[in-house]
Parts: sequence; structure tokens; C-alpha cells
Amino acid sequence: MTAVPPILRLDNVGKRFGGLTVIENLSFEVRRGSRTALIGPNGAGKTTVFNIITGVFPVDDGCIFLDETDITEVPSRLRIRHGVARTFQNIRLMPHLSALENVLVGQHARNSGWRGVLQPVSLLPRNRWRAEARAALADSGLGAYERATVGSLPYGVQKRIELVRALMAHPRLLLLDEPAAGLNPAETEALQIQLERVCAGGNVTLLVVEHDMHFVGALCEHVVVLSFGRKIAEGAPELIRQNRQVQEIYLGAPAPTAEACSPVREYVRAS
Repeated sequence: MTAVPPILRLDNVGKRFGGLTVIENLSFEVRRGSRTALIGPNGAGKTTVFNIITGVFPVDDGCIFLDETDITEVPSRLRIRHGVARTFQNIRLMPHLSALENVLVGQHARNSGWRGVLQPVSLLPRNRWRAEARAALADSGLGAYERATVGSLPYGVQKRIELVRALMAHPRLLLLDEPAAGLNPAETEALQIQLERVCAGGNVTLLVVEHDMHFVGALCEHVVVLSFGRKIAEGAPELIRQNRQVQEIYLGAPAPTAEACSPVREYVRAS
């Protein structure tokens, strides 16, 4: 049986800002239809990886493949047409627009030219784009906020609207940057259920950056761990939890044992 190629593959990717190396020799794959987490302490380079995948930053080394197509040199504005969409760590909705209007913006990636750009926001009240956006909000339990100005809505609701907007591009690979950050437990559970539904058909693959390890363990099947721009571990969530190096970067190195201290004690006595 022929193995199914991964939807995303990073090969020895590196990124530097001046003399600072932020990502170094990073290689990993994301299996098609999977829910994968990219974790690590603050400053590990997780959001930089997202910016590299979406073309915000060019790579200095290595290659990025989407469905075995090299997209390393594809401009960021065109990668969404290759099936890549994302949300952001800091919400980037248009606060003066309604929830429906923000979701309509997400449809622009599926249109080309000026006429295509204007189609979703057509003044015709019953055009198919508006119908699709309304249905997406309703399906996500957000139909009541359709006409509400986004800037007036609770933070958790805004995060969910941003997810719906990203989905309107019909992505094959969806990158979520800390989707559970700032959510209360009920909102986090609702988000998990929503993402499981999104992936249920196998047409959407998730790559998630998240600090909430309970959320990661409940949602994701595979975890990649970064530390100072390098991959230090990957595997199933239960294996990652038992990884000693991962435990150390999150919890700190364990206190030295008496045996480990004995050479020091002998040195002091001899002095």
C-alpha cells in the first residue's frame, strides 16, 4: 500500500533575524486530516514557524512543501489559494464591522480580480456569499451575533468569529495560533467541539500553537515540541507528557540527587 504523503512538510528550515537564529534545522511533517500541536515555552519560535509557513517571513534555509508542492518561494498573499489559512495570537478582526461582514471578508480568497473581491460584500441582500456566511455563523452557534459590531462583543466570541472567518477560505490546512488563550473553561470546551466537527470529514488538517496542555491533549493526536527554535521531541500527547526533556523545559530541571552532589562534596572536603 502506498503511503499517503503529508499535507505539510518542513525540511531543515532555518530563520535568522540579523545575527539571531530563531529557527534552526527544523523538520517535521503534518499528516493529512490530523490534528497536530506545535508547543514550547515562550520564545521557542512557534509563531515564527506559523509566519514562515504562511509566507509572512521568508526562510533562510530549507524548504516548505504543501501536498508535495514546494511553496517556499510562493508569496504570502497567494498561499491562501494553495489551501493555507490561519488565525492569530492577537485577534485581527475589523472591530468596526459586524460579525457577518468580518466573515464575508474571509471569502475574498476564493475570488480573483476586483469583481471577485466585491462579490461577497455585494449590496444585494440575498446573494449566495451572504447566505453562506450566515449559515457558517449559525452552524458555529454565533447566529445571534450576526449584526453585532465585533468590537462590542466578548473576547471569547471574537475568537470564535475569527475561526469562522478563516474557515470561509475553505482551507485544507488551518493554522490556529493560541485559539484557547483567554477563554474560560466552557468556551474552551465549546472550541474543542467545534474544531473536532471541522476536522470530522477529513478535509481540514489542523496545526495548533497552544499553551493549554489540557486542550492540546484533548484535541490533538500528535505533538511537536520546540525549544529555542529547535525540535526536541515529537509524538503522541501521552508520550510527550512523559518525555524528560519536555518536562524540564516546562517545569525546570529536577534537583540534583545526593549521588550527583557527592563529587562536589568530595572536592570541598579535599580543599
